[in-house]
Amino acid sequence: MSQATTTRSFDHYFVPEPSKYPIFGSVALLLFGSGAAMWLNKVEAGPWMFFAGLAILIYMLFGWFGQVVRESESGLYGQRVDASFRWSMGWFIFSEVMFFAAFFGALFYARVLSVPWLASGDNEALLWQGFSSAWPSSGPYTPSRADPFTPMGAWGIPAINTLILLTSGVTLTFAHYGLLAGKRGRLTLGLAATILLGGGFIGLQAYEYVHAYAELNLRLDSGIYGSTFFLLTGFHGLHVTIGAIMLTVMLFRVLAGHFSPQHHFGFEAAAWYWHFVDVVWLILFVVVYWL
Repeated sequence: MSQATTTRSFDHYFVPEPSKYPIFGSVALLLFGSGAAMWLNKVEAGPWMFFAGLAILIYMLFGWFGQVVRESESGLYGQRVDASFRWSMGWFIFSEVMFFAAFFGALFYARVLSVPWLASGDNEALLWQGFSSAWPSSGPYTPSRADPFTPMGAWGIPAINTLILLTSGVTLTFAHYGLLAGKRGRLTLGLAATILLGGGFIGLQAYEYVHAYAELNLRLDSGIYGSTFFLLTGFHGLHVTIGAIMLTVMLFRVLAGHFSPQHHFGFEAAAWYWHFVDVVWLILFVVVYWL
């Protein structure tokens, strides 16, 4: 039964049945994280644990979110549940803000405080010959990192990706207004365009990484600059990928007849997340690529 035809005459919390999915999610994250760490340290069991955790995680996501969708489309959720979902999504995005704030803070500390301090007074004598406070810095120095690298410029692929994400924000807003106006063709078109733009961003990001390694000698181990560059852009790319998957699920739900102008928080949650990664990219573009 579609939300558009369901009457929500009650205003109480829906209490679900006991669920197996939280324990599945916990096991999946344990295997996923441990496997990734072991894989990076060349432990033989690492890849097996990583992919086992990934498989369980995918199972949990399909099962749990599928159950929530079925409950929603059955008319079991009222205004109180809708409000709790909104608060939950808001706090989740706030946690993501703090996640990126930590990485931006690390970049600020290294670039504005740590590197200039290390180049002052007698500190240079404790480091390597030729060290300066210029950014980007290739430090800490080791013989394996002695080869120079070229920093990633702002006005190539990063500028194109900025335009892509800004355009995707417009197309998603176009889709949202189509949903509010009951124009499902406009909703579908806007969502599909946003997903394609997100895919284009991810593809260009992957090409940028290949270009960085092959032609710029910019690697994950290229000192503090390489570490912060790949940390920030890599985690943002992961969030764009997650956002694109969320929007793809919303597109399939739209094609299945879900959502109405009055009841469509699933779509709104995905839209909030996408606009969040847009804003993070604008900050990242300025402080990582441009300045």
